[in-house]
Amino acid sequence: QSGNLAPADKKLYALRDVTATVDCIPLIASSIMSKKLAAGSDCILLDVKTGSGAFMKTLDDSIKLAQTMVAIGEGAGRRTVALITDMDTPLGLGIGNSLEVIESMDVLKGKGPKDLTEVSLQLASNMLYLVGKGTPEECRKMAEKAIEDGSAFETFCTMVKEQGGDDSVLRDYSKFAQAPFKGEIKAEKDGFITKMNAEAIGEMSVVLGAGRETKESDIDFSAGLILHKKYGDEVKKGDVLVTLYTSKEAALKGAEDMYREAVVIDSSAPEKKPLVYARVEKDKVEKY
Repeated sequence: QSGNLAPADKKLYALRDVTATVDCIPLIASSIMSKKLAAGSDCILLDVKTGSGAFMKTLDDSIKLAQTMVAIGEGAGRRTVALITDMDTPLGLGIGNSLEVIESMDVLKGKGPKDLTEVSLQLASNMLYLVGKGTPEECRKMAEKAIEDGSAFETFCTMVKEQGGDDSVLRDYSKFAQAPFKGEIKAEKDGFITKMNAEAIGEMSVVLGAGRETKESDIDFSAGLILHKKYGDEVKKGDVLVTLYTSKEAALKGAEDMYREAVVIDSSAPEKKPLVYARVEKDKVEKY
């Protein structure tokens, strides 16, 4: 993304910000699709999130957004499909700039968290299917093989080098900047995590420095958090639930308070949630 890809979008987004229309479906759809279409793709696969950490909090609203974007893509002559994926619970374990890059590389190396790996494979196999590489099953096997034989990771490293980046950082994580302060949040009782507000946990990372609290704020690329327990997991009193990383030691207490508000530990295990709720095509919605 650059200022030249879809220059009107930046101006429209600034207007949305000051007119409280950031969550307006037609404006979200036009903002996203303007960049997708300008990039020149023949086929477009969209990952539309649903839940507490997403623009669209309900499945119905997420499907409406997906249908709007799919209609725009198809109207412009591009084969367009959307997957509706869960964002009620954070995806993966790392939240924060460097932490998420590291985790993404672990997925490409076959060592990533199961949920993030599964969503990535579903997206990759759907992309391959869209461009006619085979049946959905064959495309899934192709995506899995690319991880297993190392070609997925090596291809990403090549992309980084071609854009002037340093891929050695992706091979040696110690080259990332390290946060000077570290904290842990521990379970205060036994039980199961029955609620995890993804939006609130994302806001925790901002307090730690991983995002901007104001337009003038600097982003601390080393800041963030790693979740050791997630929705549905059993925990014992004293278990480490989260590790926090920051350059602002005073932020650790505030982040812990936010976490304890965002997470509920109860005595019985909650129902499992799907990672992918639906697939949206032109004139078709398939719910899973």
